[in-house]
Amino acid sequence: MNTLSVVIITFNEEEKIAQCLDSVRDIADEIIVVDSHSTDATEAICDRYGAKFFTQDWLGYSDQKNLADDLATCDLIFSIDADEALSDELKQSIKTLKDSDIASNEVFAMNRLNNYCGQWIKGCGLYPETKIRIWRRGFAQWEGLIHEWLNFEGEPKKTLLKGDLLHYSWDTPEAFRKQQFHFAELGAQSYYERGKKTGVMPWLFSPSVNFFRTYIIKGGFLYGKTGFGICRTMMQANRHKYNLLRKKTHQHEQSI
Repeated sequence: MNTLSVVIITFNEEEKIAQCLDSVRDIADEIIVVDSHSTDATEAICDRYGAKFFTQDWLGYSDQKNLADDLATCDLIFSIDADEALSDELKQSIKTLKDSDIASNEVFAMNRLNNYCGQWIKGCGLYPETKIRIWRRGFAQWEGLIHEWLNFEGEPKKTLLKGDLLHYSWDTPEAFRKQQFHFAELGAQSYYERGKKTGVMPWLFSPSVNFFRTYIIKGGFLYGKTGFGICRTMMQANRHKYNLLRKKTHQHEQSI
């Protein structure tokens, strides 16, 4: 049987962390929480679930997750966010894989289902949002400033698990907008640091293409006003990203 470390990074997650921990308690051999100085009841809640709780200044998404992974001691690492939880089907899939023979390069992915203001959304390009979240300890490292990805020690063999990772992501439209614009700003900074520029055509048409893809092709229209609002916000965030990138590039060129 394979042992499993559930690894979580947190900051002021008292509203959702209990739901996350409750969903993983039956499949976890240990729970590692690395917290960036929460001022709410996050630590007290984690203590109730027997989690190993560590405090660390914020290092950025990838470095914070890598530090948390390094603290794990089990055969397998399961990286989960504080606002996520396992569906019953996914929980059973993980129990089954723990009892299976697993190759050193085998990694496990799962589909993430997002909750927007109390409604599960499978359109707007938000589903299945497949994520690799389980791998053998030491086989992967997180990289990237935003929408971090995994860099593997060898060629991974990916297996998709049955069941959904439930993402209780946005309680209000304002929370969704704030997150999308925050990611847009990080994305613009990442592009700028990598020397990427945007011409007039992408700047003008990328937001419209983004809206057409999410609202029409990805079925946002099936969710009525909710779908329209989600797709419009993503379009506006896309525009914000390219505006910021053009501004940063222009300021750099003016300073030379």
